[in-house]
Amino acid sequence: MRSSQALRLWREVTEQGVRNAAPDLTQRQLALLLVIYLESPPHMVRELAGRLNVSKPVITRALNTMGELQLVDRYRDPSDKRNVLIKRTVAGSLYLETLSEHIIACAKELPL
Repeated sequence: MRSSQALRLWREVTEQGVRNAAPDLTQRQLALLLVIYLESPPHMVRELAGRLNVSKPVITRALNTMGELQLVDRYRDPSDKRNVLIKRTVAGSLYLETLSEHIIACAKELPL
Protein backbone atom coordinates (compact mmCIF):
# COMPACT_ATOMS: atom_id res chain seq x y z
CA MET A 1 0.00 0.00 0.00
CA ARG A 2 1.35 3.41 -0.94
CA SER A 3 1.12 6.41 1.38
CA SER A 4 -1.59 8.06 -0.75
CA GLN A 5 -3.67 4.86 -0.53
CA ALA A 6 -3.16 4.69 3.24
CA LEU A 7 -4.30 8.29 3.62
CA ARG A 8 -7.33 7.69 1.39
CA LEU A 9 -8.23 4.67 3.49
CA TRP A 10 -7.92 6.67 6.71
CA ARG A 11 -10.00 9.48 5.19
CA GLU A 12 -12.75 7.04 4.15
CA VAL A 13 -12.79 5.39 7.56
CA THR A 14 -12.98 8.73 9.40
CA GLU A 15 -15.65 10.08 7.04
CA GLN A 16 -17.74 6.98 7.55
CA GLY A 17 -17.26 7.33 11.29
CA VAL A 18 -18.61 10.88 11.16
CA ARG A 19 -21.62 9.75 9.15
CA ASN A 20 -22.68 6.88 11.40
CA ALA A 21 -24.39 7.07 14.78
CA ALA A 22 -21.42 5.80 16.79
CA PRO A 23 -19.78 8.19 19.26
CA ASP A 24 -16.98 10.38 17.92
CA LEU A 25 -13.79 9.56 19.79
CA THR A 26 -10.65 11.65 19.76
CA GLN A 27 -7.47 10.03 18.45
CA ARG A 28 -6.25 9.75 22.03
CA GLN A 29 -9.45 8.03 23.14
CA LEU A 30 -9.38 5.66 20.17
CA ALA A 31 -5.70 4.82 20.77
CA LEU A 32 -6.49 4.13 24.41
CA LEU A 33 -9.49 1.98 23.52
CA LEU A 34 -7.40 -0.05 21.06
CA VAL A 35 -4.68 -0.65 23.66
CA ILE A 36 -7.29 -1.81 26.19
CA TYR A 37 -8.97 -4.17 23.74
CA LEU A 38 -6.01 -5.47 21.75
CA GLU A 39 -3.53 -6.03 24.58
CA SER A 40 -3.96 -8.45 27.44
CA PRO A 41 -5.29 -7.10 30.74
CA PRO A 42 -4.86 -5.94 33.40
CA HIS A 43 -4.80 -2.28 32.41
CA MET A 44 -4.10 0.47 34.93
CA VAL A 45 -4.09 4.25 34.49
CA ARG A 46 -0.40 4.56 35.32
CA GLU A 47 0.62 1.94 32.76
CA LEU A 48 -1.66 3.37 30.06
CA ALA A 49 -0.25 6.85 30.66
CA GLY A 50 3.28 5.55 30.24
CA ARG A 51 2.35 3.56 27.15
CA LEU A 52 0.83 6.61 25.41
CA ASN A 53 3.39 9.05 26.90
CA VAL A 54 0.73 11.28 28.48
CA SER A 55 -0.11 12.23 32.06
CA LYS A 56 -2.40 10.20 34.31
CA PRO A 57 -5.05 13.00 34.34
CA VAL A 58 -5.20 12.80 30.52
CA ILE A 59 -5.95 9.07 30.75
CA THR A 60 -8.49 9.66 33.52
CA ARG A 61 -10.37 12.25 31.44
CA ALA A 62 -10.41 9.92 28.43
CA LEU A 63 -11.63 7.04 30.59
CA ASN A 64 -14.34 9.28 32.09
CA THR A 65 -15.68 10.01 28.62
CA MET A 66 -15.40 6.42 27.45
CA GLY A 67 -17.05 5.26 30.69
CA GLU A 68 -20.01 7.56 30.05
CA LEU A 69 -20.28 5.97 26.60
CA GLN A 70 -20.05 2.52 28.27
CA LEU A 71 -17.02 1.59 26.13
CA VAL A 72 -14.94 0.73 29.23
CA ASP A 73 -15.54 0.26 32.92
CA ARG A 74 -13.32 0.74 35.98
CA TYR A 75 -13.07 -1.16 39.23
CA ARG A 76 -10.74 -1.39 42.23
CA ASP A 77 -8.08 -4.06 42.14
CA PRO A 78 -9.22 -6.59 44.75
CA SER A 79 -5.60 -7.41 45.68
CA ASP A 80 -4.52 -3.75 46.00
CA LYS A 81 -7.35 -1.27 46.56
CA ARG A 82 -5.06 1.62 45.55
CA ASN A 83 -5.10 0.48 41.92
CA VAL A 84 -7.97 1.08 39.54
CA LEU A 85 -8.26 -1.46 36.75
CA ILE A 86 -9.92 -0.81 33.41
CA LYS A 87 -12.10 -3.52 31.98
CA ARG A 88 -13.64 -4.10 28.59
CA THR A 89 -17.38 -3.92 28.00
CA VAL A 90 -19.75 -5.43 25.48
CA ALA A 91 -20.47 -1.95 24.08
CA GLY A 92 -16.75 -1.31 23.62
CA SER A 93 -16.29 -4.64 21.85
CA LEU A 94 -19.21 -3.87 19.54
CA TYR A 95 -17.83 -0.39 18.83
CA LEU A 96 -14.48 -1.81 17.73
CA GLU A 97 -16.09 -4.65 15.78
CA THR A 98 -18.12 -2.11 13.81
CA LEU A 99 -15.02 0.03 13.29
CA SER A 100 -13.08 -2.95 11.97
CA GLU A 101 -15.91 -3.78 9.56
CA HIS A 102 -15.81 -0.17 8.29
CA ILE A 103 -12.06 -0.37 7.79
CA ILE A 104 -12.36 -3.64 5.85
CA ALA A 105 -15.19 -2.27 3.68
CA CYS A 106 -13.25 0.91 2.93
CA ALA A 107 -10.09 -1.05 2.11
CA LYS A 108 -11.98 -3.20 -0.38
CA GLU A 109 -13.19 -0.09 -2.20
CA LEU A 110 -9.72 1.42 -2.58
CA PRO A 111 -8.27 1.23 -6.09
CA LEU A 112 -4.93 -0.55 -6.20
